[in-house]
Amino acid sequence: MQSAMFLALQHNQMERTACNCPGHEEKKEKIKRTLIKDWKSRLSYFLQNSSGSPNAKDNKKGQQKACFRPSPEEAQLWSEAFDELLASKYGLVAFRAFLKSEFCEENIDFWLACEDFKKTKSSQKLTSKAKKIYTDFIEKEAPREINIDFQTKNSIAQNLQEATHTCFSAAQKKVYSLMENNAYPRFLESEFYRELCKKPQISRDPQGT
Repeated sequence: MQSAMFLALQHNQMERTACNCPGHEEKKEKIKRTLIKDWKSRLSYFLQNSSGSPNAKDNKKGQQKACFRPSPEEAQLWSEAFDELLASKYGLVAFRAFLKSEFCEENIDFWLACEDFKKTKSSQKLTSKAKKIYTDFIEKEAPREINIDFQTKNSIAQNLQEATHTCFSAAQKKVYSLMENNAYPRFLESEFYRELCKKPQISRDPQGT
């Protein structure tokens, strides 16, 4: 995503400049706030475009955010296990937004496509979905090609004509493991996730005299 790449380059340049100038700690804090603000904007965009509610467009933005925003306690559950994150609708969208910022959202997209594929009952639809998944994620130079070994790709290609519910199982497990061991820990260390886990501070207004 071009804007995300620009932000990353801008962030690196700003950090290098900040480290060589007086008051760099203050500048680094400003950078951090900018990144968190960008995270929130990006996540808000994904939430608004991933809602399954048919009346989502009719809702006000404030109502829509309130519907999806998790409590700090719920967000903290995501750190207990990768499955906890994937089981949460908000967590899944947040994680995809994180992967998109790292230019590897094809991994979660492939995993979700496999989950949908395994629920398909019609044999005709099973074959058509299998071919689409292969075209989108598996074949060489696919638009969202995932990083799996040649043997796994070759095995999928051979089973494509007589697709079964398990023809992508090996690839899905590899991608799941890749996300769990690499992207997931980085997500938990991200500033955005830490912000979600923070409990809101209760402001005390001065009482009138």
